[in-house]
Amino acid sequence: MFAKLEKTARSGRATGPLVQRHALWTRITHWLWVVCFAFLLMSGLQIFNAHPNLYWGAESGFSYDNSVLQIGVTETPTGPRGRTTILGHGFGTTGVLGFSGPDGQLQARAFPAWATIPSYRDLGTGRVVHFFFAWLLVVTLVLWFLGSVLNGHLRRDILPGPRDLRDLPRDIADHLRFRFHHVARYGVLQKLSYAVVLLGLFPMIILTGLTMSPTMNAAWPWLLDLFGGRQSARTLHFVAASLMLAFLVVHLLMVLLAGPVNELRSMITGWYRTDPSETAMKEGRDPCDIR
Repeated sequence: MFAKLEKTARSGRATGPLVQRHALWTRITHWLWVVCFAFLLMSGLQIFNAHPNLYWGAESGFSYDNSVLQIGVTETPTGPRGRTTILGHGFGTTGVLGFSGPDGQLQARAFPAWATIPSYRDLGTGRVVHFFFAWLLVVTLVLWFLGSVLNGHLRRDILPGPRDLRDLPRDIADHLRFRFHHVARYGVLQKLSYAVVLLGLFPMIILTGLTMSPTMNAAWPWLLDLFGGRQSARTLHFVAASLMLAFLVVHLLMVLLAGPVNELRSMITGWYRTDPSETAMKEGRDPCDIR
């Protein structure tokens, strides 16, 4: 399997001309999002560790049976063991979730120390870091949206059109066969995934995060109605962040398979090496947009 993927990555190298694929503003916001998401994820796990339970509904507590996720420690005849329970179904997760750490120094904590900021227990610092990068994410997303509307990036590269949707079956088949086309325009699967993330998951994460704030509840009480209460908002916040992490893993895998040097160069310098020029002509691109 890995040999096949390595061969695919080597054979998928583009040999055609360079084209300007990413504008400066797109590249700046992309890397700001990378930094924001890394700090938000790890500080968010620090905050989650303070109460490693998720609930559905407007209320929670010992008298309620509305937990949908619980990560903790259970006592067994051989000692404490990590246990994760999802929708009433539990399984052991010692060493990863609930009970983790170096050999002989296992600690009761939902997510391991290496996955949180800071690595030790410090809810206050975790919240400060989380809120700072959350607002940086909000500002970056708003500026990206305004810039993308003005320069046509949103219409051209994010929102799929009728022609893109007609190409969807072929694009899915090509990805399943690890056949990657190096062209200036985004493929339809790229457009759909970026649209879901930028116009769906990011707003969901921001709005559910605001719903957990008592101050925002007073200013915008409709948020509580929208998400079914603060506890449901916290659960949806966790789910949206998990989907973002899954997207990131797939995104990095696609970068590796499509040619990491070419992909990284395009997101750093803006220039992207395409397939040979005849392919570019078939795609209807400007043949003068090369270097």
